[in-house]
Amino acid sequence: MEAAAADRHYDLVIIGTGSGNSIPGPEFEDLSIAIIEEASFGGTCLNAGCIPSKMYVHVADTALEIAESGRLGVLATVNSVDWPGIVSRIFQTRIDPIAAAGEEYRRGPRTPKIDVYDQHAVFIGERTLRTGQGTHGKTISGDRIVVAAGSRPSVPEVIAASGVRYHTSEDIMRLPAQPRSVVIIGGGSIAMEFAHVFDALGTDVTIIARSTLLRHLDQDLHDRFNSLAAERFDVRAGRTTVGVEETDHGVKVRLDDGSTATGEVLLVATGRIPNGDRLDLSFGGIEMTEDGRIKVDEYGRSTSAPGVWALGDVSSPYMLKHVANAEMRSVRHNLLNPGNLRKLPHDHVPAATFTHPQIATVGMTEDQAREHGHNVTTKVQHYGDVAYGWALEDTTGICKLIADRSTGKLLGAHYMGPQASTLIQQMITVLSFDLDVRDFASKQYWIHPALPEVTENALLGLEFD
Repeated sequence: MEAAAADRHYDLVIIGTGSGNSIPGPEFEDLSIAIIEEASFGGTCLNAGCIPSKMYVHVADTALEIAESGRLGVLATVNSVDWPGIVSRIFQTRIDPIAAAGEEYRRGPRTPKIDVYDQHAVFIGERTLRTGQGTHGKTISGDRIVVAAGSRPSVPEVIAASGVRYHTSEDIMRLPAQPRSVVIIGGGSIAMEFAHVFDALGTDVTIIARSTLLRHLDQDLHDRFNSLAAERFDVRAGRTTVGVEETDHGVKVRLDDGSTATGEVLLVATGRIPNGDRLDLSFGGIEMTEDGRIKVDEYGRSTSAPGVWALGDVSSPYMLKHVANAEMRSVRHNLLNPGNLRKLPHDHVPAATFTHPQIATVGMTEDQAREHGHNVTTKVQHYGDVAYGWALEDTTGICKLIADRSTGKLLGAHYMGPQASTLIQQMITVLSFDLDVRDFASKQYWIHPALPEVTENALLGLEFD
């Protein structure tokens, strides 16, 4: 498709200021660059995702630790929660100023060859975009375009069409007051993190999930987490929402078995949708996959539109910030080195869910390892069986390692318990550098009695030929 006439042509156009905003550095200072961001600089992670949600999780962890400190001989209670103060500290003090500073920097004299456009953009031709509406609209084009437009919450039609007030992860953290009760629809990571936050701070939590909670987990972690969640929350597993209505006290959700769930607020956490469908990609000759992502090759290039690249949630099979950052580094390298392209780094992608207990995973589950034909050896190590686990009085934490009995190669690592997202890092290293774990435990020191001894003992418990 031929490009339409443009008001301004650039060497590079970047759509989205999440990971995409990290592309322009000193190496690009000779290029004219347009950055398009219709919301706040920093993308979902900074403004409504990873960062603020984990700041809430830390508050929740602290409150829950106080409430459960009796097991350690400390008799303490959480007397009150200053929700407005928490919101102010997280957003007014931290997040919003950082987002504003990011935009100010890109508009300022330190990056004079970068123009910022703050209206929604759509493709109207080959590497050509229309940003804004009417007389305020601009048409811009670029030699190369990077689409890093992110994703948005998915909302089931039964809720979206109901007219009932609901919240998503985009706005739930900015509530003016802490709700007395919340109904959460969804059973994935976002749902479980917010369930932990609200419950720990004193809100009654009801969870409605179509199947089980965190169904992607290895079976040992999955079963254990679902049992713990059922003790803590009102879990309606295997249920589908068939209707929702407002009441004098909030919302009522009707389920497929005839039961109902009520709460002061409704949080919809049923996944996310890539934003490519909002960009009129077809006018730019850009193809999408069946599940709504921009179709790219192994280097991040559009498979149908020369000069167009994509990264992050809008194209990646992994909706994770650390993956978007890694893809950005590959795309940035490829823009600078067209004769020496670097593949998108999709091997051994780890993930963590900052609920309680915290969960972190990398590699295959046991079932996946067996399906792939490996001669499997596994070890489940309980936190409570190592010295620091005694200090924590931990009764639920586990580390599960999966390896190939014949080759000594690690296949997967799965942690559920305190510091899971930190403890797993050594196993990410093992996978990334293809290390043999048959002597990995004995060839290094493990500080005693620190919590990494959970990993040490799990490694020593694996059986090899």
